[in-house]
This record gives sequence, C-alpha cells and structure tokens, in this order.
Amino acid sequence: MKKAILLLVIAISGVLAVQAQGGGGGFQRRTPEERLKMVKEKLVDLNLDKDQTAKSDSAFLDYYKAQDKIFEEMRAAGGAPDRDAIREKMMKLAGERDDKLKKIYTDEQFKKWKDTIEPTTRPQRGGGGGGNN
Repeated sequence: MKKAILLLVIAISGVLAVQAQGGGGGFQRRTPEERLKMVKEKLVDLNLDKDQTAKSDSAFLDYYKAQDKIFEEMRAAGGAPDRDAIREKMMKLAGERDDKLKKIYTDEQFKKWKDTIEPTTRPQRGGGGGGNN
C-alpha cells in the first residue's frame, strides 16, 4: 500500500513539474522569425544564392506574419472557430506564398520545395483517433 501511494505521489509530482515548465496545457506558438529559421534549415538543399535567399526569407516571413494575424483574429472573435473559413484563408495564404516562391526559385528548386520540403513543414497530427464518423 505504501508503495502505491509513493508511486502516485511521484506521478503527480512529475505531471505538476512538466506543467510548471510549460510542457503541459497551453501551446506556445513560435514567432514568425523562429518559424523562418526552421524553414531555412530545410531549404539548404535548394542551394539558393544570396538574392534568392533574401527574397525567399521575405516571402516566408510575410506568410508567417499573415498566419499569425489570422490566428489573432480567430482568438479575438472568441467562441468556436469556423474551421472551413480558417482553412480557406490558410490555403489562400499558402497559394500566395507559392506564387512568390515560383518567381524566386528555379523550376527544379520549386518542385523540390513542393514535393520534398513543404510536406515536412506541416504540423504533425497525432494518429490513432477515428475522427468524425
């Protein structure tokens, strides 16, 4: 019995420690600059020149700032978000970003971005659930 109580106390302490460090509950969104840094690490394979890098950075930074604006509007509106409306806005934003990137990258670089790199930039969803049946 004492072992069970001790294990329970240790487990609860661990959960509280993780939440106190920001690992539980709330989700901390990265800044546009942090997200730009992450995507730049993935763009190394494109071998961009200085001009392409500067223009690409600008396109991604604009994209991430616009995303944040949409999320901020969503939070300000309160209530349940309209997922379809948000998805539509995000798809439009991604299309605008890709239009800019097409003008910056070569055809080969853009293809590599779309086929190989872009899929790795999307948030990963946990599997296992059945969704809405």
